[in-house]
Amino acid sequence: MAQNHYQLELESDPNNLITVEEFVNYFAKDLGIDEDKMNGLMLSVTEATTNAIIHANKSDINKKVLIDVYINKGILTVVVKDEGKGFDPSKIPDPTAPENLLKDSGRGLYLMRVYMDALDYNVTPTGTETILTLKLK
Repeated sequence: MAQNHYQLELESDPNNLITVEEFVNYFAKDLGIDEDKMNGLMLSVTEATTNAIIHANKSDINKKVLIDVYINKGILTVVVKDEGKGFDPSKIPDPTAPENLLKDSGRGLYLMRVYMDALDYNVTPTGTETILTLKLK
């Protein structure tokens, strides 16, 4: 039987993203997540983790990223917690605006909003939680 909680802790090294992909593959397979939802989920979790490692923790391997996955009543919640100072999501430029279309960064938050049913942030004294919610049914 599938669990209702999965957890992964990583050092803030971009090379650890492969571990994140393996982790998402593992819990998604365990939970029987549809392939059509899988791509968006993988993209969203790796984007959130990339933001945590690079932007929040500044790729400082002494800082950790913690990924918690919860399942409750057909709703998947992924919480990616960093040890950074936090940010204001409203200050991130819109990647669909003409002046931003060719920029390399700034698409992650947009893509997470597209693929997830909800995207929330919780700024705590010890870091920021990026909360991804996906309805599985």
